[in-house]
Amino acid sequence: MRFIQSGILLASVASLWALVACNSADSVSGAVPGKGGVAATVNGIPINEHLVGLMLNERAGMGREVDAEARSKFLDRLVIQLVISDAAIKKGLDKQPEVADKLELTRLSILTDAFVQDYVKNNPISDAALKAEYEKLSAQAAGTEYKSRHILLETEADANTIIAKLKANPKAFETLAKEKSRDDASKFKGGDLGWFDPRSMVPEFGKALGQLAKGKFTETPVKSDFGYHVILLEDSRPKPIPPLEQVKPQLAEKMKQQNLEKLIADMKAKAKIVIAEAPATKPAEKKDEKKEAAPVESAKK
Repeated sequence: MRFIQSGILLASVASLWALVACNSADSVSGAVPGKGGVAATVNGIPINEHLVGLMLNERAGMGREVDAEARSKFLDRLVIQLVISDAAIKKGLDKQPEVADKLELTRLSILTDAFVQDYVKNNPISDAALKAEYEKLSAQAAGTEYKSRHILLETEADANTIIAKLKANPKAFETLAKEKSRDDASKFKGGDLGWFDPRSMVPEFGKALGQLAKGKFTETPVKSDFGYHVILLEDSRPKPIPPLEQVKPQLAEKMKQQNLEKLIADMKAKAKIVIAEAPATKPAEKKDEKKEAAPVESAKK
C-alpha cells in the first residue's frame, strides 16, 4: 500500500558488517611460514597450512561441505595466487601507485574487520541488557491494531459521493472499492488492508481510524497526501507482542550493531580529523557549435 510508512518494532539498524567485511581468500598475496606447518611451496616461498584452514573455515561458516576435494581446490587457488603475485612483485607492480593504494585499502579493510570481530567477541550482550531493550521496545509497540478497508478517491467530491452511497447501502463497501478506489494494492481485495498498527499509516489515516466504532465508516472524507480516503473499521484487538525468546537472536544482533555504531561514533569524535578541500574539478569543455552543426547542414542537403 503506497501510504504505509516504515514499521516500528525491531526495525533493523543499517548494518556495518558490509562496510567492513574483507574476504581474506581473495586477498592472499604471499605466505608466512610457521603456525600450522607448510602446505606447499612455490618458487621456494611457503604457503602456510593455516591459510588453507582459514579458507576452509570460511566455507564451513557458509554451511558448505569441507572435504579433501575442497581443500585441494583452495590450495590450488592459493598456489595460483602466489605464482601470479610473485611474478607481479618481480615486475615491481606492487610499487605502482594505483596498486599500492589498493593494497593499502585492503590492509585497512582487514584491520577494520579484525577490530570489529574483537569488539563483538569481547563485548557480548548480557541477558539483562536484552531484557531491558525488549521491554522498552515492547512498551513502544504496545497498543491496538485494526482490521480495516478503505477507498481512495482523487477529489473530496468523489469521496462524498461514495459516502452517500454507503449511507444508502453500507454493504456496498467492497463493491465500491473494487470499482472506484485508486489504491491498486487493495482495490481488487475490496479495499481490504488486513491487520495493521495505525502508527504504520500516514497520521491522518491512523487518527481517523482510531475514532471509528467497529463496523462504521468515516462519514467525512479523510484527506492525506495521497487523496481522499473513505475508511471502514471491521475489527480491532490488542497488538500481539512476540515473546523475548522468539526475537532474542535478532534483538541481540541489533544491539551489537547499535553498540558498534556508538563506539565508532565516539572514536571518530575523539580523533583529530582534518578534511582537506576536494580537488577542483575541471569545467566541462564547450562543444564546437560549428562542428556540431555540420552534420545537420549536410543532412539537409
